[in-house]
Amino acid sequence: MIQPVFPDISALVWQVFKRNFTVYRRTWMVSMSFNFVEPLLYLAAMGIGLGSYVRPMEGVPYLNFIAPGLTVTSAMFAAAYECTYGSFVRMEFQKTYNAIIATPASADDVVLGDMLWGSFKSLLYGTVILVVISVLGLVRSPWALLVPPVFLLAGLTFAAMSMVWVGLVPSIDSFNYYFSLVVTPLFLLSGVFFPVDDLAPGMRVVAWFSPLYHSVRVARGMINGNVGTYILADIIWLAVLALLLVPLALYLMRRLLIK
Repeated sequence: MIQPVFPDISALVWQVFKRNFTVYRRTWMVSMSFNFVEPLLYLAAMGIGLGSYVRPMEGVPYLNFIAPGLTVTSAMFAAAYECTYGSFVRMEFQKTYNAIIATPASADDVVLGDMLWGSFKSLLYGTVILVVISVLGLVRSPWALLVPPVFLLAGLTFAAMSMVWVGLVPSIDSFNYYFSLVVTPLFLLSGVFFPVDDLAPGMRVVAWFSPLYHSVRVARGMINGNVGTYILADIIWLAVLALLLVPLALYLMRRLLIK
């Protein structure tokens, strides 16, 4: 079957989102536990444990330095898991995609609905960790109130990036490579635990293209009160990535679904 040239998106995309939200309401405690506990473990081990031996970074204690980055990584992992394993299970094992496409909803509605759902989970999990670090006294500026929309935009970028992988390598075993070769390097080399300026010149260039790097910069600046025009540039770069990756993910997934 010939694919349509332009994305076939309608208001039914929100029905797909609503379907995922309805299912999530029954399993939210189990689903949230991993994304909630893991950042807290990093915060305790790296921020409190290792942090007692590490000098202040960028003018703040090490715990305050890594806390904003962990809020964003929680958002990243939420979208990445949802739009790889979650989407693949719905597509391949539960046949949810096939069932919805049999209705007036299009393949693009289903895929975009899943990406919007992954973005929403980024917003949810990132905000939960943000509240936790606020309770711990690690938020130093009221600008932090503007961080949740950053989770939403970053989540859409990571959701689309994950869907691109599914569209290219539609195998559940391949997701191990995605997390080992893409997500984990982003986690370690995007300025979450140390400034990117400390990397080798070539690695700094690679890190600059990372959506996590720009997300961390925005969150850290707002949470620690170091707000400047660079934040706008980072947000624009995230928006550009989302605008590039979302249509690509729709095309690849449409090619996979329409045979």
